[in-house]
Amino acid sequence: METDDKIRYALEHTELIRAPQQKLSTFGSSVIDYYVVTELVGNLSVVRDGKVIAERPKIVTPAYLVNVEGFSEQARRYIAMMAREHPDESGIFYRYKNEPKGMNVVSEPIRQVLNKLSSQIEKQHNPLSAIIRGVEELWDVSLLMFIYELTTKSVRTNIAEFSRRGFFDVDASGVPQGARDYIEELFEQVSLNPSRAPELVVELNRWGLFPEYQDRFFALFRRK
Repeated sequence: METDDKIRYALEHTELIRAPQQKLSTFGSSVIDYYVVTELVGNLSVVRDGKVIAERPKIVTPAYLVNVEGFSEQARRYIAMMAREHPDESGIFYRYKNEPKGMNVVSEPIRQVLNKLSSQIEKQHNPLSAIIRGVEELWDVSLLMFIYELTTKSVRTNIAEFSRRGFFDVDASGVPQGARDYIEELFEQVSLNPSRAPELVVELNRWGLFPEYQDRFFALFRRK
């Protein structure tokens, strides 16, 4: 079976058994506890658990995304094209980190395992827990499918909340208000913890704003 066919098979046979009871937070990070359950043979199941950390959604423009690492060359070309055509069009960028915890092989049919996990989560009352029935060979594809769907369900709420607060309003420099507010937060954090200075520099450079803020940035490190 070709790779694309395997991925398509995994997507078609992935089932979200229990969805999180909350959407992704707009103004903070969200931590989702997940269980991916797959079937080896009739009475052998595999349970993988971990956490997906969804960072606070960031307001971005295509021009900003051009400077973000992690995209393929084809994706970067597309983003560059959008940056030329719509340089100041604001959107939301989601970033995730997967922290696997463990893997257990269970001598029980998969349906029985799923039912036990569902009962366990109900008792824990964790609104950000999820159970996914996946495909063993490509279990991480099943996890990514869940993350994609969770993002899709959250984005409308996140956009509405950002809009109500005027975070998408763009100034004369083509920078959304939400991005300016985030930079202010980073300045405050660096004043308390100078080790976060590189993070602030990266953010300023991605917006092309370091020259505007450089005096204020260097003032943070002058001896008083």
